Amino acid sequence: MWFNLLLIMILTVCVITDIRSRKIYNKIIYPSLLVTFLSHLLQGGWDQLLGAILGFSLGFFLLLIPYLMGGMGAGDVKLLALIGALKGSSFVLYTGIYMALIGGAIALILLIHHKKLLQFLKQMPYLLTSIRLLGTDATMTQESSICTITYPYGIAIAGGAVFTLLLQGRLLLW
Repeated sequence: MWFNLLLIMILTVCVITDIRSRKIYNKIIYPSLLVTFLSHLLQGGWDQLLGAILGFSLGFFLLLIPYLMGGMGAGDVKLLALIGALKGSSFVLYTGIYMALIGGAIALILLIHHKKLLQFLKQMPYLLTSIRLLGTDATMTQESSICTITYPYGIAIAGGAVFTLLLQGRLLLW
């Protein structure tokens, strides 16, 4: 119960700051990590602390590549890692799945709203082919780029975590 309450408080603050300033602040993440690791150690000993470290690592590595490619902020990576430390590796894995679905839905809505969906669909074969053949991301001119549309991804991360929390760490099968 304690970890669920802490998770909801952290997600609330991070979503607000991400919407307002497009930042997830270290002054929220780092103290929360310290409290999380200490709580796991005090409640369950070294085994529970190890589980928190494994969850942290999985959350961190789930968003590391998107971060290194420039599609994600460092705060997003640290927030997902914190979720893994709080709730464990299976929870953060399900959160990652729901986060990706929610993030994709938000991106689709933004493409439709900005009337760039058709442009995106036209560029997709070029992007996929150049990434596969060249092993790097394709460069496009700024005026034709659909990559100028961004949004605070902390919303998708928080949505994925809340969805996982409501489903009690299970995967929803349609």
